[in-house]
Amino acid sequence: MTRIALANLPFPASPDASVTAAIAAIGEAAAAGAALVCFPECFVPGYRALGAPVPPADPTWLAKAHQQIAAAAGAHRVTVALGTERFVAGRLRISVAVFGPDGSVLGWQDKVQLDPSEDALYEPGTGRSVFDLAGVTFGVVICHEGFRYPETVRAAVGKGAQIVLHPHYSQAEVGGWRPGGYAEAGNTFHEAAARCRAAENECWYATVNCAGQNSPTTSAVIAPDGSVLTWQPHGSAGLLIADLDISLATRGLAMRLRAGESS
Repeated sequence: MTRIALANLPFPASPDASVTAAIAAIGEAAAAGAALVCFPECFVPGYRALGAPVPPADPTWLAKAHQQIAAAAGAHRVTVALGTERFVAGRLRISVAVFGPDGSVLGWQDKVQLDPSEDALYEPGTGRSVFDLAGVTFGVVICHEGFRYPETVRAAVGKGAQIVLHPHYSQAEVGGWRPGGYAEAGNTFHEAAARCRAAENECWYATVNCAGQNSPTTSAVIAPDGSVLTWQPHGSAGLLIADLDISLATRGLAMRLRAGESS
């Protein structure tokens, strides 16, 4: 079994608060025996594209924040997938930093498929990476990518990913559905899409949001057959812990895709 933790935390009150909360959650995840903890999209310094009062991005501050969180990963011997921002050649990107249990930077997965609302704020990245978790391979797709572009998940699975992490951010909409369960028929399509991404690729799919009251999405772990292993009640803050049987992630359906069918 591979134990993972999803940090279903409240939206941070400030950039500094986001770092403090992330470091605390890393310690909690390690104490719970998790090998990996994943945070929502842009948790550090906070997701700015929907109008939250997040200060302008500061490359010096971001570098220090990443160093602090990498050090926490090393201190607690846990792999961390941190939803964050980063500058590449002077341009800001939505990204996930992956820090190893020794505190090293294992790599970055930038958001390749931006939501149209993000076009004026961010530059899209390129390429799809996978990472090692003690012999288990995982990939990352970020928010809109996983909800709207199934190809992104299949690309990670095609590179060997048995687990696909899906950091995202969504918040309640005026007059929107008030969820009581996961992937309810009256809700938006988003949680149902998470189930599809797992089933169509026969991989584990771990989707993580901030804890927002009446948000249409919450954090959940979806099994390779599309069933919901576990989910965090909507709006309830805390770590979601799950034990994954990696042998179930056969990736069989993904690997049966005939050449040319994805073009």
